[in-house]
Amino acid sequence: MRPAHSLLAVALVAWAAPAASSLVPLAAQETNDSFVWLEEVEGERALEWALDHNEITRGELTSLPGYRERYDAILGIYTSTDRIAYPSIRGDRIYNFWNDAENPRGVYRRTTWESYLSGEPDWEVVLDVDALAATEGTPWSYGGMDCLLPEERLCLVRLSPGGSDAVEVREFDLDAGAFVQGGFHVPVSKNTTAWVDENAILVSHNLDERHVTTSGYSSAARRWARGTPLEDAPIIARADETDMGVWLGTQETAAGPLTMVLRLLTIFDTEYLFLDDGKLVPVDVPSDANLSVVDNDLVLQLTSDWEVGGRTFAAGSVVSTDLKAYLAGERDVDLVVAPDARSTINGISPIRDYLLVNVLTDVQGRLLRFRKEGGEWVSDEIDVPPMGAVGLGSSSVHDNRFFFTFSSFTTPSTLYLAQEDGTVEEVRSLPDQFSAEGLVVEQLRATSADGTRVPYFVVRSEEAALNGSNPTLLTAYGGFQISRTPSYLGATGKGWVEDGGVYVLANIRGGGEFGPDWWKAALKENRQRAYDDFLAVAEDLVRRGITSPDHLGIMGGSNGGLLVGVAMTQRPDLFGAVVVQVPLLDMKRYSHLLAGASWMAEYGNPDIPEEWAYIREYSPYQNVEADADYPRPFIWTTTRDDRVHPGHARKMAALMESMGHHVLYFENVEGGHGSGVTPEQRAESLALTLAYLHLQLGPLGGIRF
Repeated sequence: MRPAHSLLAVALVAWAAPAASSLVPLAAQETNDSFVWLEEVEGERALEWALDHNEITRGELTSLPGYRERYDAILGIYTSTDRIAYPSIRGDRIYNFWNDAENPRGVYRRTTWESYLSGEPDWEVVLDVDALAATEGTPWSYGGMDCLLPEERLCLVRLSPGGSDAVEVREFDLDAGAFVQGGFHVPVSKNTTAWVDENAILVSHNLDERHVTTSGYSSAARRWARGTPLEDAPIIARADETDMGVWLGTQETAAGPLTMVLRLLTIFDTEYLFLDDGKLVPVDVPSDANLSVVDNDLVLQLTSDWEVGGRTFAAGSVVSTDLKAYLAGERDVDLVVAPDARSTINGISPIRDYLLVNVLTDVQGRLLRFRKEGGEWVSDEIDVPPMGAVGLGSSSVHDNRFFFTFSSFTTPSTLYLAQEDGTVEEVRSLPDQFSAEGLVVEQLRATSADGTRVPYFVVRSEEAALNGSNPTLLTAYGGFQISRTPSYLGATGKGWVEDGGVYVLANIRGGGEFGPDWWKAALKENRQRAYDDFLAVAEDLVRRGITSPDHLGIMGGSNGGLLVGVAMTQRPDLFGAVVVQVPLLDMKRYSHLLAGASWMAEYGNPDIPEEWAYIREYSPYQNVEADADYPRPFIWTTTRDDRVHPGHARKMAALMESMGHHVLYFENVEGGHGSGVTPEQRAESLALTLAYLHLQLGPLGGIRF
């Protein structure tokens, strides 16, 4: 999950959920669920259950032919020194976070521009997370840092125990390469921070239960002066208990750093406040708009139609206005760009004199650069390769140079540098991580239950016979306006496509691939549309002869885990394998578990009878049937996932087993809302998944019990 549309990139510093607890979650006593004890994340009985299942799953999957070879190949990809060291621009230097076989938890390092562009950078290690973890006896995971603008010497480093969303924040001196003695220190918690000046920061931290929302996030922002106790820091802003919470961020503008307080009313609606001379100034903009600042302009990416200044701007558009004049009450708003029906804005980023706009057209990337000339926005297009995904990379508001990436399913990720004159040069490209020789990539369309045409990509061998025999892996996400785009298959290509498997990515409703309306079409009571789209793609694959139910597997994580859980319970006859990753599954309890209440704007509130009525229709945990013929699923999560509660995965596995269904279950002890912290952990998760898929979908296909 992600908080609020995309918010400001600078404000997405740490949207942590509460640390995993051994306590029974709120309202557990209100349910008749006989497996609620598995929600005790660190409960002795629950952990014993999880570890026993790990032993069984490892025993079966690691003994399969090819497992060790796949694991070694995947680990080699994850630890290869040929990977791209993606840059982060800070001041006049290039920084990078890097992990490998020698540094599995990673090092934060830096070099000069000249050295970085030479192709063989001379790196200086600034922070060694492995050494820190060893010294302190804590499995730290690096969560990023925010530095005081414009100098960017003093920084707030986020460290997560075991990869959880909850983080500890420590002040760090980049020049000295050391933590600041007696500096700012925020204990492990769900928190966000933002610099005010050298001697003060803003902190959103749940010091006690009085300052926690029903979503489990902090409801208070404090201004913390250096050298004073955090608990004595005065509260300057509050959210209501039923809001999602308070977030903080900083962005550098033409007038200097701009510190912001963001009150998230829901995951999609934000009240923006700017800190100006010690006072908070509300910004009167649509609550569901994404906000940024370019030079002296306030820039908004709209999610809904906006009527302002006698004009109406369509949802999906990017608009701008003079920041100072707008705050003074003027409403002279200009259109920057409005995508057409086949396109959507997939991201915006300010640099010194331009606004960069990442556009998806038919789910393929383009990159535009807009500049204000004579009061009008004019654009030029950056030359990027066709038929793939473009990612906005590191940039600076002090420079018109910027980095971007390009990849496709079969083209290794490549890092480019765009110069001020618009010319583009390749900086570094991944080597081929799997053989793409003889592969074809097609974009096809299926027809959903209501007649909507749903696009999807197929990656397969050109020699694959269309006789229904191809082992095929179908994946999608379909939620929170998140776009799934073509990206290099890497380790999955090595362990699946290279072995003859077909890979399919579906762009179903609920995602952002075709703008806000594509997302809104599957909200709340219309959620079934996303599932209908997914099932339509699966049926289309069978109809075309690409695969058959015995050879068709599905895979999804988080909201995508809910997606494949629904698909399994609604159409068990259509699939031979189901990989359910860090999922939501119990939609009756989700809003009471960790950050679940923050997603009610997407799914609805199961405590309201009218809304539970439509959620109940698809909630996987409530729709498992004893006499159904399910493919044996592989369900996995992590103990340290403090965003989507591991109880979802545990309880689904336990319930299915209690009804006589066979399940493979795995739980990584680290990883947060992901597959692991170290390369070894992530390699094991993928190798187990691929072993399962080959077992279920191989020559025999669709093993059932």
